Amino acid sequence: QVQLVESGGGLVQAGGSLRLSCAASGRTFSSAVMGWFRQAPGKEREFVAAITRSGSTTVYADSVQGRFTISRDKAKDTVYLQMNSLKPEDTAVYYCASGPNTVVVQTTPALWGQGTQVTVSS
Repeated sequence: QVQLVESGGGLVQAGGSLRLSCAASGRTFSSAVMGWFRQAPGKEREFVAAITRSGSTTVYADSVQGRFTISRDKAKDTVYLQMNSLKPEDTAVYYCASGPNTVVVQTTPALWGQGTQVTVSS
């Protein structure tokens, strides 16, 4: 059974950086489009970024464009989210997700990780 396990969350000051990792188990990583979502307290889960199977195409939410970078390492079956210039409003639980294409990953991912907390202090 395919599983997604996030890591790398923590507490950081505004303007700082963090890198989240999502390790995928199972054989489907190379065929899956991968994405990141986040959910802040009292708010709905929102799409953050996605990356295609080849890694050649990435998609970002407007709120993180230019600050966050999604990437994937096929050899390690891992997808990353590099977060720079963090703001207090980036505070949320961040979830890794996968799906068959970018549309599905942005809307109704087939698989979710358990989430990792990111807290940005002002």
